[in-house]
Amino acid sequence: MPTLLILFGLRFYFYIRDHRPIHIHVESGDGEAKFEIEQEIIIVYNHGLKAKDLKLAESILEENKENFRNEWLKILENGD
Repeated sequence: MPTLLILFGLRFYFYIRDHRPIHIHVESGDGEAKFEIEQEIIIVYNHGLKAKDLKLAESILEENKENFRNEWLKILENGD
């Protein structure tokens, strides 16, 4: 499960052999959320992340969306 970024206590990662749509998991000490990043940033679920952490995660995802998408595609579609 590659970790893409750890910032402000939030860990951004995805699972090897995961499925489309392109999405990123975000976890903190409080819980976990999942966001689609294929086109727009869309929250799929939240299990315990605080509202302020969800907002922070969304802004970090927006800022890093292209890099995260490229890494997801490189690993999951190309098998690297």
